[in-house]
Amino acid sequence: MRGEMSIGESKFFVCEVVGDVKDIDWYDPLGEKILPNRQDISVNRYEEGSTFLTIYHARVSDAGIYRCVARNGNEEAEATVQVEIYQRITFVSAPSPQEFNEGDNANIVCEVESLPPADIQWKVKGNRIRPDKDVRFEYMPKGHLLIHGIKKSDEGMYNCEARVPIRGEIDLRMIKVVVNVLPSIRARQSDVNATADNGSSALLACDADGFPEPTVTWTHNNIVLESGDKYSLNEDGSELVIKDVKKVDEGDYTCIAKNKAGEKAEEVSLNVFVQPKITYLNNQTAEEFDDQVALTCEASGDPTPTISWSFENRVFTEGEQSLDRNIVVRSHARVSSLTLKNVQFTYAGQYLCTAINSIGQDSQSMYLEVSYAPKILGDVTVYTWEGNPANISCEVEAHPGASVLWFRDGLQLPTANSTNLKIYNTPTVSYLEVTPDSQNDFGSYNCTATNTLGTESKEFLLIQAEVPSSPEIQQVEPFSTTAVVEFEEPDSMGGVPIIKYRVEWRLVGNQWAGEVFDATAGEPSTPILQVKVHSNGNALKVNWIKQDDGGSPIKHYLIRYKAKHVSDWKPEIRIPYGSDYVILNGLEWNTEYEVHVLAENQRGKSQPGIQYMRTATQPTTIPDGTSGGSGLSTGAIVGILIVVFFLLLVGVDVTCYFLNKCGLLMCIAVNVCGKAGPGAKGKDIEEGKAAFTKDESKEPIVEVRTEEEHTPNQEGGGPTEPNETTPLTEPDEILQEQCFNNYHPSLTLQVGTGAVMPVNTCT
Repeated sequence: MRGEMSIGESKFFVCEVVGDVKDIDWYDPLGEKILPNRQDISVNRYEEGSTFLTIYHARVSDAGIYRCVARNGNEEAEATVQVEIYQRITFVSAPSPQEFNEGDNANIVCEVESLPPADIQWKVKGNRIRPDKDVRFEYMPKGHLLIHGIKKSDEGMYNCEARVPIRGEIDLRMIKVVVNVLPSIRARQSDVNATADNGSSALLACDADGFPEPTVTWTHNNIVLESGDKYSLNEDGSELVIKDVKKVDEGDYTCIAKNKAGEKAEEVSLNVFVQPKITYLNNQTAEEFDDQVALTCEASGDPTPTISWSFENRVFTEGEQSLDRNIVVRSHARVSSLTLKNVQFTYAGQYLCTAINSIGQDSQSMYLEVSYAPKILGDVTVYTWEGNPANISCEVEAHPGASVLWFRDGLQLPTANSTNLKIYNTPTVSYLEVTPDSQNDFGSYNCTATNTLGTESKEFLLIQAEVPSSPEIQQVEPFSTTAVVEFEEPDSMGGVPIIKYRVEWRLVGNQWAGEVFDATAGEPSTPILQVKVHSNGNALKVNWIKQDDGGSPIKHYLIRYKAKHVSDWKPEIRIPYGSDYVILNGLEWNTEYEVHVLAENQRGKSQPGIQYMRTATQPTTIPDGTSGGSGLSTGAIVGILIVVFFLLLVGVDVTCYFLNKCGLLMCIAVNVCGKAGPGAKGKDIEEGKAAFTKDESKEPIVEVRTEEEHTPNQEGGGPTEPNETTPLTEPDEILQEQCFNNYHPSLTLQVGTGAVMPVNTCT
């Protein structure tokens, strides 16, 4: 018996036995008995005289002769079946398209599997390819077609046809063959001349051919050039424009045409004329009152450039530049020197050297550093009043930087007994904050600045602010129910800006009526910052100094910060007025942070004060609190202090109970026992300081105020603490009423009587 199966197919074969039979077994082509537990082949017996052989998912190795053997005692019968496995035509690899370079030996892949093997034939443009008639074509194993020295004309659609005649099976694949052609390239101009001038450019161009269309790139000194600030390329890269040509741009440029077939290159030379170039210019140092200092500038160029100097808004050319002959310029060939005689600290700064010729110009700057003794600047008078902080600003110019000390009556501030003084220092200004407690705090304060070159001192006066003078009414224009009053500002403001005007009026014989109007106010000035690394290393302490509040009390401060290398800011922090610092915790180690602090009043926000500071480097080890022998831990020390403090409180309470009949024990005795302690008298204690209500309820009057409630003079923030330029605000409503009650205008109008009163904090 003969049976056919295709690869992957499943099929069964029946073996029937006539007569009595005891056993029926199947044997594979290798002669091994097929057991029931095999996965690929199974044997099943359905009736006494028949059995089935099933082959699952046939493979090539399953082909061969299978034997069916029937036994009954010593008798035996056998039948065979020859299983043939065939495979349908399968194209394992026949990609399309397939690309080759012109002139290459092209191996066109068409790999076919089949059982029995298929015959492969190739066709192109409808014609069968016959290697015996064209030696450039050759049939290769596995059905490949080899074309020797393929040409562009060989490009097209190729038909790979597979046939199995014994089964009459046929299949084909169409394969597109692409022939790429190596580029050719030529320069439009092999030498290009250009001038190194501001704004001038040079055009370099190459034309390329090939298939597929090649891309053109440019290189200079083995660096690939791309479109940007210096170079620009057209769409296909054939034209290179060099912008703002410089001498360093001179040299050979290579244009490269490249496609799948390969690449070709062509050289183009760029010749650049020289424009001025400064070759020597160095920073200089000097000290104030030196005899002279010379600045030297050298430049190259063709033609030889003319060299000039400039400083701030002044230009120095050849010869003497000032009537006192302290500034002189001398030039020779390509060198120019600027000589400054009798050096002054104002000579310090950036000097610009410019070299010019007919081709163009070049400029570079240098810095003259002048060292000088301290010089103290700023206003010497500051106004304030008792209880109001004022900042005395000592602005110091010095190089190198100066150390600043404050004195009063020959004693350095702050002294051990001075609790109303604070000193804030910035790189250029030292602030002395004084909160006068009495008349003794007004007067002269000395600021002394010192560096390695000398010392300078200056006296500053802290003056008590006064009530402003009366404004002068110029005109009153009445209407039906209103009037417009025009007046001149007071001649004297008392040392501080006017913040309010009070206008009073009355009909003759009637009582006075009045209204308060705000003077013009603005945003606060920029806070002045001090940033320091906090003790734990990855935190920053940010201090700010009281500043001009713009005529309206500051409500709060807004703090923003971020790591300098990132763009996202941390959430904004709002600090109530009255605080002068904030600690930023949990920062990254060894990271530079940018900190912004701004103040806000009712008129708006100030410009931010900005500082940069880097956190400390993270320590490599953490000290062990348990090491060190018999030392106590921090927790133990805190516990001991708490116990000692508690015992002191108990001792004080017991003493108060027995001596003054007060304290916690006294309260317990009265509430529990219903009577006072030993020695107590049966009358109310009248020595206390608490106020009592008029109905003699013996309950003290307690005023409770939350943070949201606005106390007088706060307008959403704490009391204003101005510097010498800050408009002073009234401390509270009582002071304002006292100021109004103490002011007695006497102006009579035709429609009644009225007055305008200026109000500052001292009014």
